[in-house]
Amino acid sequence: MRTGQGRAAVPATCGELVQGSLDGTPCLVSCPINVYSVAEVELSTQDGWQVPVGLPKAVAGLYAGLQALRPSAPGGCLRLHSELPRGRGYGSSTADLGATLYALGQACGQPLEPHQVARLAVTIEPSDSSLFPGLALFDHRRGSFCEVLGMAPPLCVITIDPGGEVDTLAFNELDHQTQLRRLAGEHRQAFELLRHALRSNDWRSLGEAATLSARVHQVILHNPWLEQVLGLARAVDALGICRAHSGTLLGVLLDGAHADARAVADYLRRRLPPQLKLYVHQLVDGGPYYPDACTRPPPMGVGLKYN
Repeated sequence: MRTGQGRAAVPATCGELVQGSLDGTPCLVSCPINVYSVAEVELSTQDGWQVPVGLPKAVAGLYAGLQALRPSAPGGCLRLHSELPRGRGYGSSTADLGATLYALGQACGQPLEPHQVARLAVTIEPSDSSLFPGLALFDHRRGSFCEVLGMAPPLCVITIDPGGEVDTLAFNELDHQTQLRRLAGEHRQAFELLRHALRSNDWRSLGEAATLSARVHQVILHNPWLEQVLGLARAVDALGICRAHSGTLLGVLLDGAHADARAVADYLRRRLPPQLKLYVHQLVDGGPYYPDACTRPPPMGVGLKYN
């Protein structure tokens, strides 16, 4: 017998617009795109939970949420719908985990606020700022602060996926303090450029901020395709590039009002090796989408299959 239901979606990411440290605290601003993880939670009077296989972080998030919310129902079912690969920078774990917690709050009749979801999420693993509305600066390791910088501008993101995988948990356990201290000036410059861009609708500055962050991060995690993609981005007068700072993904940022993103993607495909898969996306606001409530557009994604 069902006692409560919830359905929520959280967007994937094309890595981060900026990631680094501010005043010694590692933090990031995710790059949310219009592809989503959708979670459905049903509470039940039957004991025990049915959970998806192979998604331990989402399941851990479910049980953390149950401990926090303490619903009267003793069991239920969690279903997750996502075609995102793991370990490349799509923010798949955060999207799964966040959608699960937002859906659970709905099902329990105790809707969770983004800061509550983020506090639970970082107990499972370092998480993306795509949990928050708009574009947000977030302490992704401890969840000690979040600053919403503004709403997502109307930009296109051509994601460039070379495959491969980075174990994000293992990567985040490495000690990068020496490199972060050396890069502190560049990180502050990138974050300030991004703040300026979103305050003044200056998308060139946004591209500069993302490109600076992408390039200086090479000393922490080298992406062998970055310089070639950056050269091609400059050739098509793109705003800049972004990257996954703990994954393999790259992105080319375009002003949606002044660039034909599909034509640019075709240009890039002809000049990059065929093993690099390209997809055209939109930059979107982070935070929860509630399809059943029709409070925001239903999470349709773009109908692409990820390899």
